[in-house]
Amino acid sequence: ARSTERLDELKGGMISLTAHVGNWELAGRLLAVRSARPTHVVVAPDEIRALERWVRRDGDGVRFVPRTAPTVSLQLVAALRRGEVVAVQGDRALGTRGDALVPFFGRPAPFPLGPFILARALRVPLAPAFCMLGPDYRYTVTMPEPLNVPAGGEEEALRVWVALLEETVRVHPTQWFNFFDVWNPPRG
Repeated sequence: ARSTERLDELKGGMISLTAHVGNWELAGRLLAVRSARPTHVVVAPDEIRALERWVRRDGDGVRFVPRTAPTVSLQLVAALRRGEVVAVQGDRALGTRGDALVPFFGRPAPFPLGPFILARALRVPLAPAFCMLGPDYRYTVTMPEPLNVPAGGEEEALRVWVALLEETVRVHPTQWFNFFDVWNPPRG
């Protein structure tokens, strides 16, 4: 089954991995409520105000963490060790040496490797999740099989993730909110 029931099987800390596809904001909120664990959403600093205005409500267990905060890594490690959820989007390269080239629709494209390094270092699963609008105008959250990242397996796990993203975009091309050249992103 490719559904949120997988959350019931995942105990302890986990990384929820999604993309700018479908209604990722709703997916994050639903997964936070369903998992009943505090969720730390990693975002670009310029996204925080807009997201808080539309998505955040006090006491709902969702916290936005700017990825450029000096202590962001320590905050995420601490959250995962407490058994909480860290939510990240894995479809936009940062333009740093933390990106890795992976085939995407037949051409190499850079994707962030950070979530996979964090999952491997803390031995927590990566749980891919997508919230897509169906033909009946209802959203459905799907969760493919969680990824466990062994030592040295970060790039292979990234390739699996990119293949899942490619499959999702192929089926729902009008729901991928990509506004830049993924194969030639601006440098960070």
